[in-house]
Amino acid sequence: MFRRERIGKSPSILDRVATIVKLLLVISLGGLLLLSLTDSPSIANLLAGLRSENPLVGLIAGHWQNDSGAVCPDGLQEVELNLAIARKVADLLRKQGYRTEVLPEYSPKLNGYRAAALLSIHCDSCVEDLSGFKVARMTHSTKPELEDQLVNALYASYAEATGLSPHLNTITDAMREYHALRRIAPETPGAIIECGFMGGDRYLLTEEQDRVAVGIANGLAAFLKEQAATQSQR
Repeated sequence: MFRRERIGKSPSILDRVATIVKLLLVISLGGLLLLSLTDSPSIANLLAGLRSENPLVGLIAGHWQNDSGAVCPDGLQEVELNLAIARKVADLLRKQGYRTEVLPEYSPKLNGYRAAALLSIHCDSCVEDLSGFKVARMTHSTKPELEDQLVNALYASYAEATGLSPHLNTITDAMREYHALRRIAPETPGAIIECGFMGGDRYLLTEEQDRVAVGIANGLAAFLKEQAATQSQR
């Protein structure tokens, strides 16, 4: 008498399709999770650091964690604009592979701070009939040629991205002697930018911050690429 052996049922085509769909779904969810993590500054910097020894850029959000900065009659505070712009610039630079950190106005890290570049981001007063931006370095810089390159790169890219013109006659001694530029390491090139007037340039600063951020990020990237090319030729 023959024994009938039980033969396992082979997967149907529908079962196989369902398995493949589940696998693709898991892969997609994993990709979305990784993408969301790369938006985090610490994760983004970690991934950039794993790729290579990428340059570090420091961005000071003017007045952040200290005071409000300039305040308009309707309550608009400069510090809100500075921080929002600084974070947008940081995101753009990280996407280009640069390690970037946003620092408060009087961060203890500024003492002897070492980076490929440091930029302090500010906005100007609420005067309605003034429009324009300006960039400055320390008057008595120990590396004037290098910092002039940084300043010039920012002037060119910011004007192109925003359409604003330089407002040179309102550059103050407070900008030229800005405290952070006196605290950073001697080898770190630094500058300060006033992105526009909260009065005359209000729409740009509040509604078109992406243009503002692109102008700053492109200027910093152009400077860093110029320095990298110079070093590779040595």
